[in-house]
Amino acid sequence: MRTGLAYTSARILLLVISMGLLYLAGARGILLLALAFVVSALASYVLLSKQREAMSGALNRRLNKVGRSAAEFRSRLEEGAAAEDDLVRPPEGAEPVVSGGAGGRPPEGAEPVDDLSEARDRN
Repeated sequence: MRTGLAYTSARILLLVISMGLLYLAGARGILLLALAFVVSALASYVLLSKQREAMSGALNRRLNKVGRSAAEFRSRLEEGAAAEDDLVRPPEGAEPVVSGGAGGRPPEGAEPVDDLSEARDRN
């Protein structure tokens, strides 16, 4: 963050200096602003290359750190999902039990219910 602040401050300083020099040279209004932006951009490209590289290096380090954290989080989620699947998955050869009774059939004498609130009211 410090490198980004230093680079941005240097860019603003170059813009102000170029505006001052162009004002002294006679530029006014929109022409002054346009020329100041062009001159400061060219000057910052040449003069601030080291600061720009330092800022990009800091940004890359930060993004790599975030990427590692995201990868660790993703792997923990996958491990948890696999563990949950192992707990829920029936043993091989066993018939899966679906809610409502054995084999997915409702218990004998049960009436079909369209809404869960109706089922709670009956019990």
